[in-house]
Formats: sequence, C-alpha cells, structure tokens
Amino acid sequence: MAGRGRGAGEGEGTTAGVSERRMFAHATPAEEAPVQLPERRPPAGLLPPGDGALQPASPTATVGRIRKQLGRASLPALRRSIAVAAATELDRGVGFLLVPVFLAAGVIYYFSLSTEPDLYRPLAAVALMAVCAAVSRSWQRTHLVFMASLFCALGFLAAKVETWRMATPMLGSEIQTRLTGRLVTAEAMANGRVRLTIDLISTAHPTLRYAPDRVRVSARRIPPDMTAGSMLTGYAKLLPPTGPVRPDSYDFSFDSYFAGIGGSGFFLGDPKLIAPTPTTPTGAPFGARVASAIENAREGIADHIRSTIGGSEGEIAAALIVGVRAGIPEAINESMRRTGIYHIISISGLHMALVAGTIMVLLRGAFALFPDFSSRRPVKKYAAGIALASIAAYLVISGIVVAAERSFIMLAVMLVAVLFDRAALTMRNLAISAVAVILVSPHEVVGPSFQMSFAATAALVGAYAGWADYRAGKPTAPPAKRSFLGFVSRKLAVGVGGAAMTSLIAGSATLLFAIWHFQRVSPLSLLANLAVMPIVSVIVMPFAVLSALAMPFGFDGPFLYVMGKGLTAMIAISAWISERSPVDAVGLISIQSVLLATIALVVATMATTWLRLAALPFALAALVTIPHIRTPDVLVSEDAHLVAMPIGGGELAINRARSNEFTTDNWKRALKAEEIVPPEIFAKDALDIADPVDLPPGSPFYCTGDLCIGRHPSGAIVALAEDRDSARPACGFADLIVIDDPTAYNPCRDPRVLVVTKRQLARDGSAAVFFDTQSATARPAIRYAVEKPYRPWHEQRQYAREARGLPPYKKPERADAKPSQPAE
Repeated sequence: MAGRGRGAGEGEGTTAGVSERRMFAHATPAEEAPVQLPERRPPAGLLPPGDGALQPASPTATVGRIRKQLGRASLPALRRSIAVAAATELDRGVGFLLVPVFLAAGVIYYFSLSTEPDLYRPLAAVALMAVCAAVSRSWQRTHLVFMASLFCALGFLAAKVETWRMATPMLGSEIQTRLTGRLVTAEAMANGRVRLTIDLISTAHPTLRYAPDRVRVSARRIPPDMTAGSMLTGYAKLLPPTGPVRPDSYDFSFDSYFAGIGGSGFFLGDPKLIAPTPTTPTGAPFGARVASAIENAREGIADHIRSTIGGSEGEIAAALIVGVRAGIPEAINESMRRTGIYHIISISGLHMALVAGTIMVLLRGAFALFPDFSSRRPVKKYAAGIALASIAAYLVISGIVVAAERSFIMLAVMLVAVLFDRAALTMRNLAISAVAVILVSPHEVVGPSFQMSFAATAALVGAYAGWADYRAGKPTAPPAKRSFLGFVSRKLAVGVGGAAMTSLIAGSATLLFAIWHFQRVSPLSLLANLAVMPIVSVIVMPFAVLSALAMPFGFDGPFLYVMGKGLTAMIAISAWISERSPVDAVGLISIQSVLLATIALVVATMATTWLRLAALPFALAALVTIPHIRTPDVLVSEDAHLVAMPIGGGELAINRARSNEFTTDNWKRALKAEEIVPPEIFAKDALDIADPVDLPPGSPFYCTGDLCIGRHPSGAIVALAEDRDSARPACGFADLIVIDDPTAYNPCRDPRVLVVTKRQLARDGSAAVFFDTQSATARPAIRYAVEKPYRPWHEQRQYAREARGLPPYKKPERADAKPSQPAE
C-alpha cells in the first residue's frame, strides 16, 4: 500500500479517482464538522452594497495580508513543514525507492577509485553498517542514515565481487598466432566481413603463455556450415583491448573485461572447420551447449528474416526480432542517431511493452469470442501470464542486454502485479528492476544504457503518477456528445499530444547523459519520434509479433512484408529529417553537471509532496555548471599515430591523411569541430625548420619526411616526429613534441618543452594537452586517460612491448598466411 499513487481505472475492483497517496496525507486531529448544505444566494450582481457582495480589496488590506503570511514563514515553521513532508514521504514508501539510488552510489564510488581496494574492506563496512543499523532502530533518523550507508556499502561490495569474479585474462601485446577454438557467435557486418566470438582452446606458432579465454576477431568469409559450437582454426593477428580514445571517454578495455573478451583482431586468411581431436574435444559444458543452441536459433531466424524482407529493412527487422544488428548499414545508423530514434533499434522497454501489449490484446480479443468462459474465468490474468512467458522468450532470443534485462524485470513485476490484482505501473516496480540489475551487473551502472534507460523510465513513471494524482482530485464530467469526425479528431489529438509529451519528458531526462557520453544532441528528435513512433507502434512491432507467432507454421510471409514496408517508411522519414538536422555535436560538459542533474531527477521523480521543489536548485546548478570544463587544445591517440588540434572556424587539423574514423568522429564531437583538415605534405627537406616560428596561429600540420609541424591558435607549436633524431631539431621552437617511437626518450634539455613518447602513451593511454594562454613560456599541461596504479581492466597495459620500451614484434610471414585489411 506504500507504493506510488494510482489514477482511475488501475487494477480490478478499485474505485476510480482514488489515490493511494491520499491515504497517507498528514492532517491534525480535529472534530468532524457537521455536514451543511450551501446557502442559496442570489447572484452577486443583484445584491446591494454591504449585503455580503464581494468588494474590491483595498491596497492596505492586501499588504497586510502578505505581511501576515510572511510572518508565519519562520524557520521553525519551515522545519516543521519539512518534517511533516518527510514523514509523509516515508509513509508512502520513498525509502524503498531510494534503495537502488544508494546501491548505485556505492557502485559508482567503487569504479571511480584510483586504486583497487581489498575485498575485506567492503565486507567489513557492510558488517559494521548492518550492526549499526540494527542497534539504532529506536532512533529513526540515525537508523535511516545507517541504512543508507549500508546500501552504499552493499553496492560497493557488489561491484568488487563482480570484478573479482570476472578476472578476465587480457592480452598484453599485439601478436600473430594460430588459434584453435569453439565458435560462440558469428555476426555478418555491413562491410561484408564476419565478426566471430571464439572461446580459445589452444594457440600455436607461437604458443601464448597467457592466452585469453575468449577473443573477438573478424574474417572476410567463413565456411557456410560453420555455426555456433563449431571447432575452427586459423592464423590471426590479435590485439590487446584498447583504452579510451581520450580522457573521460568510453573505455573499451573496461567493457571487454566485463564482457569476458581478452583480445580482438582479424584472421590472416579464412578460418577453417576442424574435426574434433583428443586435444580439441567437443564436450563443451552444458551451459555452452545451451548458449550455442540459442545462438544458432537466433542466426537461423535472422537469416530467414533477411531473405524474406531483404535489404536494410531486413537487417533492421532482424535487429528488432532477434537482436542481431551488426549488419545495419552505418549510414542508416547515423541518420537514426542524428534524429534521436536509435532507441528503436536497441531492444528495450518500448519493444518489451509492445510485445506484451500485443499478446495481451490478441488474447483478450480471443477470449472475448467465448463470453461464457470469459465471464467465469480471470481471463485478464491468463493473458498476463502468457504475456510474461512471451517476453521471457523474447529476452532470451534477442540476447540479454542491460536495456532488455531492465525492461523485462520491470514488465515482469508489472504482469505479476496484475496476477495479484495490484497496481501495475509504479515507481516501486522500477526500483525492483533497478536493484536486480545493479546486483547482477554492477558495472552497467556507469554505462550509458543503464543511465539513460532508467532515467527515461523514471521520468515517465513519475510524470504519469503525478498526472494520475492530479486527475484523481478533479471531478469527472460525462463526455460531451460528438460526431464521429469529432470523436476521431479528439482521439488523434490526444494520441499525438501524449506521444509528444512522452518524447519530451524522456528526452529531457536523458539529455545531459547523452551529451556526457556521446557529446551530441538530436535537435529534431521530437519531430522524428512523432513521425516514426506511430509506424513502429501500429505497424512494425505488432506485425513483428504476429510474424514470430506464425513463423513456426510457415505463415509469416505476409506479416514480414507489412513489417518491411513500415521499416521502409521509417528509414525514409529518418533520412529526410537527418538531412535537415543541424549540427548535433555540442562538445564536452562537466561531470558536476551530470551528477547534479541526476540528483534533481531522483528528487523530482521520487518525491510526492512539496519536497519535489527541492529538485529545482539542483537542476539550475546543473545548467550553470555545464560549461565548467576546459576543452583540450591537443588530443593524442594511445598509439601515438594520430594527433588532432582545433585551429578555429570549426576545423580540426590532424597529422595523417588516412585516420581511424571512429577516433576522429569522437574527437570532432568533443571539440565541436565540423570539418577535418588533413596535413599538407612536402618533399623531404622542402620545409625549413626555421619556418615554424613564422607560421600564423591556427595553421594545420605541415609534414616533410618524418616530421610534422602545426601551430595552435594560441601560438603554441606542435611537432610530431617518427624517432628521437627527427625530434631533436624541434626542441628549439616546439612547445609540444610527440614521438612515435617506444624506444625514444626526451631529446630536449629545455624543461618548458613537453615531450610525449609512445612508451608513455602505451603505459597511460591517450592524452589531452592544455596550453597556458596566460604565459607563453609556461610548460603545457597534460592529462592521460589511464591512471596508475592500474585497475584490473588496465593491468595488461604494463606488459605491452611499447610500454616496456621495446620495438614492435616482427614475425616472418608464414607460407599459409594471407594478409588482409583489419576490420574497424
């Protein structure tokens, strides 16, 4: 009974217009006043002056009334009001809603530490807080503080246990070897290659002493009869997991560690199927066999969908039904990102809700055909139970990702609530799903999927609960009689308005999280969602459900055809809006603004009394602190190959004509650049080293031989050298020198020159450099992406050859090796 409020029509047997929140309203005891009928009075216009007619208030009376109200607003009265509101919140169950908040706070604190803590410390903290919470039960405020500390400690402990449990072996250095393993997944990508996830069994030529358990490699093609669970072998180039492309950006090694992926790379040639031998047995564990069977079923369904629908529509349909989205062309992905509808591709609450809703509508309609049975049986509960089983199957067949996992848990709680005649859509159900996800996969808390999905859902549920409470206190008049056209128009307006408000609320709740993680916004997302969501909700997903139900019987063709036409319309609308969307890169924002916005969101969505107004100062502070971050003047990749420098006018100068597209796109968004300026290449010795001091500020990179030189708009000169000898002449004029050589050391004697070597970058990751605009002689400041001592997902960096100051390992080409270009 302590859940969020219910509006009219929720549950069976409830009274319309009754809110559960009102059951806990605080009121002082008072004698019940007798019921009196209102006195009949003539209209005010017929009353003579002085007979009770309303008279205009004098300015003196108004000022006196305001002074009287201000006099009552004393500090003790405010404290009493806060205490009353806090007690009401606790009675309404806000304490349980805050459990996942404190758990998440403990998880975030663990992952933000600079050193890895011992396991006994969080265990001791949990035990101590549990004892203190048990002892302090008689003192409510102290008990609440200890309970909050206990849940923070539990979140910290859950994250530590997950890190200890994973213990993923990570590849330390780049190596070429012949690998033999068992195929886990095979995903066809849009560029024509196939991405394989392989459980390694052995390596040879050379044999790796510290081989990872699982790797992800790409191949140009694979044998047609290769499926999940097959044994394969091939000569491959393996690379260690990479770190962030810049400080505070997405850490690929962190994701690989918790995904169990110890290395990536590509096959030098095509992998081959092999027969089982005593050294490569097929006796996989039972869990692996089940996972292989599910994966083969997913791939079989995806191939059937692709062949039936065809084209990009077939790839998107396969992503929506079975979660296989590697084959979607990047142009379509980018258009959906720019228009803010990429959430349609990621299986989450929208898809789960549409699947469950479609199943329930179909079953309720089917039960309605048998009125005698429906009148004597709880058919709504039957439909809810079958819908629960359906979304469980959908979760398994689509791949268990955090957004789908969260959505399944929340919908499962809602459907179980229907089975027990309880309110279905409440913040309590969202809290239960958040607790489950945090305890099962704590590392997801610091990822964009968890943060954005829960922020959007919390905002929508909170807004729905507030609107339901508002409607519950209003008298409901009988609907006016309208023509058929008026009825349809009103329903259409209500639907469009509801969709617009849903998109606006969810977009506002996730805005700062999207900017922090992706440095981009979608200015036309409201328009795109209004145009696309009716197609997805009415055509795409319902017919996807119908096709899945008819697929075992071979009658899915017509349903997939209609689904494909809906996807064609969705792609066309997304492309049209994307072409007219302004630049979506917004640059970096401060982490303080994200934290303050999170606090504001928690307060606004979970509070039910006037205490929700406390969210306003946090929201304003979040907006004020958005620009409180310094944009880097130079970015350097962790392999020392790529350097970028903003030169003004929305241009970003780089030192290579051909660069990593993912890295440059990330840097463009972070630095709010619109155009990449490649270097200008000169013949060797064609550029005099005395010329750099005469370069105008904002010059791009000029490269000659093994030396590149550019000038930042502040006047600082950046030099890039292939080795120590070529870097030595730049010591006389450069402020920053990057040397692409792990064996090199600082060739400059001037302490004001910042020298960054490949060895340093291999140890500490990518770098951001900041020039001092106040002093032309000050040494530039630098910040690296990885801090020491290493956390478990970065420990492999110390074993890289470059980090040890050794040149790259070069192995003679084997006769059976067929070099190919690596997949991005």
